[in-house]
Amino acid sequence: MPKRRPTSVDVAKAADVSRTTVSFVLNNTPDVRISEETRQRVLAAAHKLNYHRDSTGRRLATGKTHILGLVISQSPDRVAADAFLPQVMHGLQQAAHQQGYHILFHAQEPGQDHLVYTHLIRERHVDGIVLSGPRTDDAELVKLHREGVPIVLLGQLPDTNIPFVDVDNVGGARMAVEHLLDLGHTRIGIITNAPVTYTASRDRLAGYKAALKARGCKFDKALVCKGDFTEASGEAAMNCILKVSPRPTAVFVASDVVALGALRAIKAHKLRVPDDISLVGFDDVPLASYVEPPLTTVRLPAYELGWGAGERLIRLIDGEDLPEPSVLLETKLVVRGSTRQVA
Repeated sequence: MPKRRPTSVDVAKAADVSRTTVSFVLNNTPDVRISEETRQRVLAAAHKLNYHRDSTGRRLATGKTHILGLVISQSPDRVAADAFLPQVMHGLQQAAHQQGYHILFHAQEPGQDHLVYTHLIRERHVDGIVLSGPRTDDAELVKLHREGVPIVLLGQLPDTNIPFVDVDNVGGARMAVEHLLDLGHTRIGIITNAPVTYTASRDRLAGYKAALKARGCKFDKALVCKGDFTEASGEAAMNCILKVSPRPTAVFVASDVVALGALRAIKAHKLRVPDDISLVGFDDVPLASYVEPPLTTVRLPAYELGWGAGERLIRLIDGEDLPEPSVLLETKLVVRGSTRQVA
């Protein structure tokens, strides 16, 4: 016969307290006066009996799943190649853990995202959603927000008031291109991190254009190529840029992962970075400082993005008003060996 699973009644008996006291202690119920000695006695009894709360019972009692949904608007294979995402997820997980929440993760093909998060919300699998990579054509997301569903974006959705945690993509991109301009480059290409239906991609392209305009440099559409999250897309885009004549002396790649593919294409053409062409990335993934040459890039606070999104989502779930529902985090230019002064 299998051993009977311990219950809260068993913990109460072992600690010589009421079952209600056990519930208050194990659920960290606020505004309940329980002595530290009693609290420690309950925790010790629960540990000795190997007691764990029944999530189903907790859900029935509170009306919450205590699960946050994280939906990534990328296909699973692209998520697997994303070197930036693990740091964001770590921050989100830490914020959730501090408040007794778990994370349910889904990666979904772009254009089908609403099928995932609508199901998660309607079927009450999660209490709220963190959506990474919002798209300008996502009407379902706006509808859910208007219905009162707790949603926090990693990114921004223009013309809505959906809370978000993001970085200044326009400013970060402008900083990267200004660095190249300061080195004397005037013919600068760009490879986007993703299609421009993604707001981050659109904003980084806008920052590139703004930097050129401020210095009186002409914008050339031939020097704009689209990346699509992956190294392979960066390699293909760089191959296109290198066919343009005259060839640019520098390229801003709006994602480090995409930049790794661009670097591979440059080397395949028997060109050298930065002697023949300077390269700047965006994100500062861990690998950026180990490639040859080490990649000049724009550092994003990845952990803080995830933590901030999780903290704000839990507050929304708890019915709190957010004094600052939308937060922009600062970026920083990290200069390494992939850029140099024009000879």
